[in-house]
Amino acid sequence: MDNNIPISDQAMRVILDEPYNFPSRAKENLNAVRAGSKAYIERKVEKTLEHYCITLSSQSIGGVSCLIARPRTLRSNWKIFYTFGGGFVSGSAYEDLTIAAPVSAITGVEVIIPEYRLAPEYPWPAACDDTMAVYTEICKDRIAMLGESAGGNLALVTMFRAKKMGLNLPVAAALISPWCDLTNLGDSMDFNDGRDPTLSLKQSNMAASHYASGQDLTNPEISPIFGEFDHTFPNFFISTGTRDLLMSQSVLLANKLKASDISVELNIWEGLWHVFEWNMDLPESTLSLKQISDLKLSRRIKLISYANNKKKYYY
Repeated sequence: MDNNIPISDQAMRVILDEPYNFPSRAKENLNAVRAGSKAYIERKVEKTLEHYCITLSSQSIGGVSCLIARPRTLRSNWKIFYTFGGGFVSGSAYEDLTIAAPVSAITGVEVIIPEYRLAPEYPWPAACDDTMAVYTEICKDRIAMLGESAGGNLALVTMFRAKKMGLNLPVAAALISPWCDLTNLGDSMDFNDGRDPTLSLKQSNMAASHYASGQDLTNPEISPIFGEFDHTFPNFFISTGTRDLLMSQSVLLANKLKASDISVELNIWEGLWHVFEWNMDLPESTLSLKQISDLKLSRRIKLISYANNKKKYYY
């Protein structure tokens, strides 16, 4: 699915604001990167929470601190398990509320966001272990999964582990610009390096080295695109943009899912970049999150619920 919507003036201003600033992800600079990201997004998060009437709470689940976003009106008891991005080296549950809060409001359900540990202080598999610890505790409920960038990676790895352990898989999954191949292969890694205003190849390679130094990057628990999928996995929705440094990874993942007899919809936004949905000021962000929430996650949950109820009554 391609969006043939003209690029908004707001998005065009971001594109034209060259040269792009890519803070170094060198180990000695990571604390400054983390602090700068949080300072930049804090006002936007507060504005988002107020606009969507979302309340927050903290809870330890499976020994992992989680942020819970709850809408004013809870319309269903199913939940969204959300994994934030940041290249495994930065980011937090709070900083991704510009995505998670609108999703909670539109779907009318709780969004659970684990505060997984970051590299290089805690390299692979710490983030995977934290995410899985939370999922193991909540997967008895009806769950949809949503992850962006590195969070998309964790969502896929969690599904691999859940299947291996015989746990319930989510009934729907949405991935935003998933970083599913830490070998960083694909055409877009070359032709979008310098065109994506939010992510560079150098940044991505440096994050991979912090997260999985000395590891086999083709290990499916590190690069889930190398894993095995089958028809038992949920339907997928994947969002990316033509300027996304990782666009090729979304395309290749979608192709692999389709080849594994899994329903997948790939939405490529003309002229937009890596996880543009994080920028709440873009009209495209609002539209994309509405598509993900209202048309993909909610509808899939409703279909599953209907099928389960029908089975209960008629068989």
